[in-house]
Amino acid sequence: MTLSEVKTPEDEKEFILLPVELYANEPHYIRPLDKDIQSIFDPSQNEYFKGGDCKRWLLKDQNKTIGRVAAFFNENQATKGNDYPVGGVGFFECINDQEAANSLFEVAKEWLFEKGMKAFDGPVNFGERDKWWGCLIGGFDLEPNYCMPYNFPYYQQLFENYGFREYFKQFTFAKNLDEPLHPILAKKAERVLKDSEYEFRHIQKKNWKKHAEEFRTVYNKAWAGHSGVAEMSKEQSIKIMKQILPIMDETIIWFGYLNDEPVCFYVNLPEVNQIFKHVNGKLDLIGKIKFLYHQLVKTNRKAYGVVFGVSPEHQGKGLEGALIMATDTVMQAEKNRRYDLLEFNWIGDFNPRMIKLLKLVGCYEGKTHATYRYMIDETLEFKKPEILK
Repeated sequence: MTLSEVKTPEDEKEFILLPVELYANEPHYIRPLDKDIQSIFDPSQNEYFKGGDCKRWLLKDQNKTIGRVAAFFNENQATKGNDYPVGGVGFFECINDQEAANSLFEVAKEWLFEKGMKAFDGPVNFGERDKWWGCLIGGFDLEPNYCMPYNFPYYQQLFENYGFREYFKQFTFAKNLDEPLHPILAKKAERVLKDSEYEFRHIQKKNWKKHAEEFRTVYNKAWAGHSGVAEMSKEQSIKIMKQILPIMDETIIWFGYLNDEPVCFYVNLPEVNQIFKHVNGKLDLIGKIKFLYHQLVKTNRKAYGVVFGVSPEHQGKGLEGALIMATDTVMQAEKNRRYDLLEFNWIGDFNPRMIKLLKLVGCYEGKTHATYRYMIDETLEFKKPEILK
């Protein structure tokens, strides 16, 4: 077996195509868009290269590619939520061979050690946590959501046998849209919806710039500062809103206001992997035609709950339930019945409050991923993320 760094266009192609070959007979695997993977490793598109770096390797056996991995770090994020600098490995794919996996992990470890990292997490993204984060350890009979990983069951053993330790679990909850809210949550939500102090309304595409700033305002109050979560800039919020505009269903993105000031949000999108699975990784002319066709005839019956956010001073008042009830009412309306299933963005086991809320909403655990941590410096303490209050 030989390791080589990804340097040429041919190497790049091998990096992209390896999982396509590995999962050729896996019915639940959905090939990611090539451009989504390529953008992560393009310094002109990925801002994490500012203050950071990334390397990728291929593992071959007699000229046949049998594994790949990327290692990366960002100095601005390395110590956020950590007592020591932490890097990452991701986009790991490998045949079921521990020696092969160890070779990939080892070259990544050596490079990260040279860069001053004392530990590294994996498999994670060279970017935010909402994409390509975690090793699938449960729910292999379900299709992955857009920009979320799918892997073979044996990957768990490859990571753990090398010495990775479970840092936290990630749960993807699902909800049949005919499932009612728990009576306790429903009663509280109804009371909030009738409260004249608050106003809840879905967004309007024509006001997307205004909503981008509202999203950023609440997000930074609700999430920035939590373990590894960076504050969102105006540029980032604008970029996010531009990215989702082409697929946006404005009736399933809701904000709550107090005196016309945003205090909470609940963002849902059509789950576009249900469309992208028909384009085989390519958004060329044919891929775009296929995408438009499936959008037009509405073959996608799944929505994706991306994120909740409630400003701290308004938490515990039932605003989450009110947002969910308002959105469910729209989704369940017969004339607008576009979705049957709703899957949420992953929730970490360090967020028991949100897990409890989703269970009250009528959700069940669909998929489980695990984020692992490997201690390069074994004299340092391995600590799990703090539980969110």
